[in-house]
Amino acid sequence: MEIIRYAELRAEPWRNKGGVTRELASHPKAASSQDGAWDWRVSIAEVSKAGQFSAFPGMDRVLTVVDGELLLLTVDGSEHPLEKYRPFRFPGDADVTGALPTGDIRGLNVITRNGAFKGYTSIIELSKKRAHPVFEGQLGILLQGQATVSPGAAGADASDAGPGGEAPGSGDTPDGGEAPEAAPSPGEPETLGRYDAVVGSDSGTPEILGRGFLAVVSIDRVTG
Repeated sequence: MEIIRYAELRAEPWRNKGGVTRELASHPKAASSQDGAWDWRVSIAEVSKAGQFSAFPGMDRVLTVVDGELLLLTVDGSEHPLEKYRPFRFPGDADVTGALPTGDIRGLNVITRNGAFKGYTSIIELSKKRAHPVFEGQLGILLQGQATVSPGAAGADASDAGPGGEAPGSGDTPDGGEAPEAAPSPGEPETLGRYDAVVGSDSGTPEILGRGFLAVVSIDRVTG
């Protein structure tokens, strides 16, 4: 189970000095989050002043305000008010400027290369009773609240259980010998900090429990 700790990420200034960006993940991994030598990138930007956004020709962008109330985005002359937790998609080569009518914001950016990958962002409310899984090709990013993550069980399911619901090997053996050692339980839950990202997997799929809001970023490869 892989967790990307936001507090350990390096802040890199924007090309236009209007804010800083912390890269959560990219593919292939680039020397700098700003050099564009990747096919997709997920990052969190701190926007501290109004101005021009960097252009990413040949890319598709999904931007979500995750802290602060409002970003006023002008894309190729059209104005779009971006409220918190409402993902907005626009072309990476568009002429984009941002205004901050309610103060500084943080934005979750998902940028993908056209024809190679497609990115999606969903905002969900977490539950303490029902864990949310994070699958291969996804990142789960804690935006607000308190949460823990555990690796999902990869062992036998209920269909493997014997009479009475017990799995084979539980209790004493029929001949009175010592029962086989029980399968190891999943690892202990780990606490997530704000903006920590859980890397998804289809093997021992990470499961997140808690109270608050989670961004689920999906990166799909374009085929055909």
